[in-house]
Amino acid sequence: MPAPERIPSRGLTGTELITLLAEGRLTVLGQVRGASNAVLYCSVAYEGEEAHCVYKPVAGEQPLWDFPDGTLAQREVAAYEVSEVTGWGLVPPTVLRDGPYGQGMCQLWIEAAPQDEGAPGLLALVEDEEPGEGWKPVALAEVGEGKTALLVHADDPRLRRLAVLDAVINNGDRKGGHLLPAPDGRLYGIDHGVTFNADDKLRTLLWGWAGEPLPAEAVEVLDRLAVELEPGGALLTRLGELITVTEIEALRARVAGLRSTGLHREPSGEWPAIPWPPV
Repeated sequence: MPAPERIPSRGLTGTELITLLAEGRLTVLGQVRGASNAVLYCSVAYEGEEAHCVYKPVAGEQPLWDFPDGTLAQREVAAYEVSEVTGWGLVPPTVLRDGPYGQGMCQLWIEAAPQDEGAPGLLALVEDEEPGEGWKPVALAEVGEGKTALLVHADDPRLRRLAVLDAVINNGDRKGGHLLPAPDGRLYGIDHGVTFNADDKLRTLLWGWAGEPLPAEAVEVLDRLAVELEPGGALLTRLGELITVTEIEALRARVAGLRSTGLHREPSGEWPAIPWPPV
């Protein structure tokens, strides 16, 4: 698919973007290749406003052994709803709607900022045994011919927030390609279809803070989530339309566990901790 022409959203508010995505006329422009499920690149237009978006129809989802069929789109929307309660805005505006190929997830297209040549990115492989200043170690990685290198990620507060969100939503697939730094300096996470499983499925490249104390802002966010997940909470009501009661109870338990320990999650040892392929 050719590089998309950027359509500005003209400074719309979050509510206006949600309305645009949910109510707008959806036109398929192409397909994003290389994805395991159907991912369609679209334009969406409503009352004179227009934007690009990603549309993932439920009909294009491949069955998974550990997730109920036809539920990935709802999980993507649920991840957005949780992200919005955190106040961090880590997931692009996302809705569940009908489209040309039936019901599916529709998410605002984020055009990643081009990386300056020579500028440090968010992930790297280094030959040293310890990461340099400003980096956190993840794991040793095989790089061919019997050689290994240390996989590291930036010690970046935006990534740290995402690590907390992933622990909350039980993200089973946080790859490097799912990190989108935007031109305005914000960092977005995408592809949240394999989330909210009742069993521990956390797989991520963001293990650099494992076992470290949670920052104060994360503790405040977890307290807010706990309140919103109580009976009558707006988030609980919304999630009840998207995931199962058992999955909501597991979500509550994860939030409670993080609040109790006050620490970033560590790998459980019962499930591969790092997604494959990592990008």
